[in-house]
Amino acid sequence: MDTIAQYYSTIYPILKEYADLPYRFSEVERRLIVSDDKTHYLFMTWGYQRRRRVHGCIVHLEVVGDKIWIHEDGLEDGIADDLLRAGIPKEKIVLGFHPPEVRPHTGFAVG
Repeated sequence: MDTIAQYYSTIYPILKEYADLPYRFSEVERRLIVSDDKTHYLFMTWGYQRRRRVHGCIVHLEVVGDKIWIHEDGLEDGIADDLLRAGIPKEKIVLGFHPPEVRPHTGFAVG
């Protein structure tokens, strides 16, 4: 199995589970959007909460070469822990939301 297919089979079920959780307190939708080439994963939310518009990216992952870049991570416990539990090694995960000079100190890949 190639890298992109392997990562898809790991990433998609994790994010789909989050996207399927009901949002009980307002008219907010959650959606998982995957690019056609399966290299970008966006977990988005939009709608209205107490008459106020909500729209944003909760998680943005990108497969670059043999690594998973986490560009945005708005989950309470972080998507990196889910990826680790699914068997993705730390050296294959880049915390792209950290500046390049901080990444060597995270214990994850630097890029």
